[in-house]
Amino acid sequence: MKPFLYIFILFFLSATFSVAQKRELKIETKDIVKSDINPLSPAKAAFYSAILPGLGQAYNKKYWKIPIVYCAIGAGVYFIMDNNKKHNQYRDEYKKRLANGGAIDTSDPTYGKLSTESVIRGQKFYQKNRDLSVLITAGLYILNIVEANVDAHLLQFNVNDDLSLKPDLHTNPYTFNQNVGFTLTYQF
Repeated sequence: MKPFLYIFILFFLSATFSVAQKRELKIETKDIVKSDINPLSPAKAAFYSAILPGLGQAYNKKYWKIPIVYCAIGAGVYFIMDNNKKHNQYRDEYKKRLANGGAIDTSDPTYGKLSTESVIRGQKFYQKNRDLSVLITAGLYILNIVEANVDAHLLQFNVNDDLSLKPDLHTNPYTFNQNVGFTLTYQF
């Protein structure tokens, strides 16, 4: 008797679900103009930015970003040159001390009061800062290329008023509590 009951329940449920599938779904589409989408645009922007920093931003017509790119990369280049100059000064002082047999020239106003260990530490410090500045500047250069590429991709997205995100208050029918949520509405 139980298998017959299970078969009857299964048949009843399948008939109920099949009724729900008879509903037609109509989708209205708007004509999409294919001339607005240029799939090579992000690649061009990235290529232009790789050749000359800021050129990809100019290609995307985001001219206000060009000074930011040049300030960031220019600051990195400045710190590379400054740390390299100071590293070379400490290295030259250390070489001079080695050539004099470790004697310290006390008449030198810059390095006369420093010990040899301090000169070595200063040399290593500025070498580490120079190498770090090179890495940061390379990262900013790559960020410039990625930003131009992503911005060119985002220019091709359809952003209009048909997309909406609005709060929705829903009352739970059993507990009568307010449930707060968001509704995302798609209109085709």
